[in-house]
Amino acid sequence: MKPGSTLIRHYLQFKDFRAEEYAYLFERARIIKQRFKNYERYQPLTDRTLAMIFEKASTRTRVSFEAGMYQMGGSVVNLTTEGSQLGRAEPIEDSARVISRMVDIVMIRTFEQTKLEAFAAHSRVPVINGLTNEYH
Repeated sequence: MKPGSTLIRHYLQFKDFRAEEYAYLFERARIIKQRFKNYERYQPLTDRTLAMIFEKASTRTRVSFEAGMYQMGGSVVNLTTEGSQLGRAEPIEDSARVISRMVDIVMIRTFEQTKLEAFAAHSRVPVINGLTNEYH
């Protein structure tokens, strides 16, 4: 956990948010999207980095997360299992410890919910489920 931060909150499955939190999230998204369409500069994520980890490829997931980060002033690191040690000899717990020291948030698109949960359990930053094969 980063100095001065509070409890890390991950988004690993639908039940991680209450109905009121979803309502707030959708309203904020509507407001932010409207600002973007009106060409109003809104970049609260300046100097923040999202790591996107893809075990299974997805054009729409990658574009939506990447475009959103750039539009809000952040940057993106795109990692795949083919282009890194992820999914090879390095345990997911070690990957989580190292990657989460270098970024502010992580999105993972993987096959197994257990991999996502193991990564989150060892991460210093919030982890978002970009899609697994298991629905909760």
